[in-house]
Amino acid sequence: QVQLVESGGGLVQAGDSLRLSCAVSGRTASTYNMGWFRQAPGKEREFVGHISRGGSTTYYADSVKGRFTISRDNSKNTLYLQMNSLKPEDTAVYYCTADTNILLVGRGTSAYWGQGTQVTVSS
Repeated sequence: QVQLVESGGGLVQAGDSLRLSCAVSGRTASTYNMGWFRQAPGKEREFVGHISRGGSTTYYADSVKGRFTISRDNSKNTLYLQMNSLKPEDTAVYYCTADTNILLVGRGTSAYWGQGTQVTVSS
């Protein structure tokens, strides 16, 4: 069984940066393709981006492209989300997710999910 635990959320101002982490336990992180989703109050869960097992391939939603960067350190079993130039509309609970099938990660139907971390961006 895989456990995912996000951290690094908080309250920041528009234009600030924040880095989220997702610690993987139970299995080796390199087994899984991983991704980030977010959900704002009253809205559906939204795809942010994903990264391949080895970290060579990333894909982002248009809403975050050029501002957010996904990376991973498999030696530390950790996934990251670097968020720059944050906007109030980035306010949401951010979730990391993992699956051996990257298509499922992209669709939001992955096998494993973290509990989420809150990011609030004030204007």
